[in-house]
Amino acid sequence: MFLSSFKITSFAVGEIFLVAVIGYLLVRKRIFSHEGLDALSRLVIEITLPVMIFSKLIRDFKFDLYPDWWIFPLLSIAITLAGLAAGVLLSPLFKDRQKKLQFISLAGFQNSGYLPLALSGALLTQPQAETMFIYIFLFLMGFNLVMFSFGVHLLVFQRNKRFELASLFSPPVIAIIFTLALIFFGLDRFVPQVVLEPLSQLGNCTLPLAMIVVGGNLAQLRLKHFDLKAAALIVLAKVIILPLAGLFLLLKFQVPYLIGLLILMQLSMPSATTLSVLLRHYKRDDLLISQGVLLSHIISIVTIPVFLSLYLARVMVK
Repeated sequence: MFLSSFKITSFAVGEIFLVAVIGYLLVRKRIFSHEGLDALSRLVIEITLPVMIFSKLIRDFKFDLYPDWWIFPLLSIAITLAGLAAGVLLSPLFKDRQKKLQFISLAGFQNSGYLPLALSGALLTQPQAETMFIYIFLFLMGFNLVMFSFGVHLLVFQRNKRFELASLFSPPVIAIIFTLALIFFGLDRFVPQVVLEPLSQLGNCTLPLAMIVVGGNLAQLRLKHFDLKAAALIVLAKVIILPLAGLFLLLKFQVPYLIGLLILMQLSMPSATTLSVLLRHYKRDDLLISQGVLLSHIISIVTIPVFLSLYLARVMVK
């Protein structure tokens, strides 16, 4: 059973990372300039992903079908806090304060959107994937709340930096809130099919474009002084300890299949490439972020199929 599950998950992960490799090569071969990748990233974040969220929530989400929808933002905050806690526990191994904070950031924040969405589409049946997409969109509400508030403060380590409320409201978050409001007030029924259909087609471009962006971002990482000890600790905390702990708890307690799979996927994800983007934006020294993001992605090619296969094999047996 494990080998069968491993074959399925490894093929799914392989397909996803193959698209990311294309993005990596496009940037390394300078077919895509840095400006071109930035434009593509903006296209995904500001247009196709919000459109995908809008079209799928309008079509598939109803409050009476998902009465516990509010659990998912809270779940994302809990998972982020678990990652931050793992980072804090291991951070005393670093003497430099900036390295400590970057290590904690790498442990706390994962690629919570693009990779889980792509993996769900490759791994699950269409009805299951549609449900999982909604779970992930709701999950992202809580994740972005922490990432673009506390996460930014932690990463740029400025105690006197003023909190900007607008930073919480990225286009995907606005799309989620706007669409949920339409559904809550019953206005979703006034969205005509002639509008919804082209929006759905545009939203379907999100996943391959997003993986090209991920690969391109990895190609832009700058590895100056590789710290083997730090890299090993990042891999240990992010893609081994967290998913291992999550797998143990999921097998111990009876959690609905798709929710359990969501939890384990999020715990298994590598460190967020957004951390590198934020670091460049705020002009901070990259002491650990690039190597942590790159190495956790490479190792997760193996660890994601292993942990998901162990979970799927156990669930199928039951």
